[in-house]
Amino acid sequence: MQYTMIFPGQHQLPPLPYAYNALEPVISARTLRIHHDKHHKSYVDGLNKAELSLVDARRRNDFQYIKYWEKELAFNGSGHILHSIFWTVMAPSGTGGQPGPHTTAQINNYFGSFDAFKEQFKNATEKVEASGWGILTWQPSWRRMEILQAEKHQNLTQWSGIPILVCDVWEHAYYLDYQNERRKFIDAWWNIINWYEVERRLVLGMNGQVHLV
Repeated sequence: MQYTMIFPGQHQLPPLPYAYNALEPVISARTLRIHHDKHHKSYVDGLNKAELSLVDARRRNDFQYIKYWEKELAFNGSGHILHSIFWTVMAPSGTGGQPGPHTTAQINNYFGSFDAFKEQFKNATEKVEASGWGILTWQPSWRRMEILQAEKHQNLTQWSGIPILVCDVWEHAYYLDYQNERRKFIDAWWNIINWYEVERRLVLGMNGQVHLV
């Protein structure tokens, strides 16, 4: 599978695959609009700025601000990638199907049962310290799944892990609808998972076809 190279500073905000009100009542149209149009857009803009600043640094051979721009690159790049996945692994309630055969098999093989996986994922996501994500990854190095927490965007991750299912628990993802009740949001969010997309992403990862966004 071939992908088109994205040149420095050319990242774009991906459109939502559904209407702003499509995820109601789990996620309100107001929350989704602000989350996608404002917050995700800021990560795209930050990523483009960091990349272009590093292009300029290389051109001038001036790396005095390298630490700052590398942090910006990691933070905004991770935010852009995870948000781009987040929109696709959700679907209007009742349309996301059930876990596919590969997803079910891999979950049962490693976590023992779907219920055990579900409880670990929910609890890991709920207990992310401050802002971050709950992430189900496919780990090519070990040929199995793993559940991780990601603080902010880029911390506590594992190299080579491919995100399969991600849940955003930054406050901007749920506070307008659920205030400080993060677990209530996670329980409701579970009902809008797009398991067809989770299965597709898992199969791509298992076949070595890494396409994060």
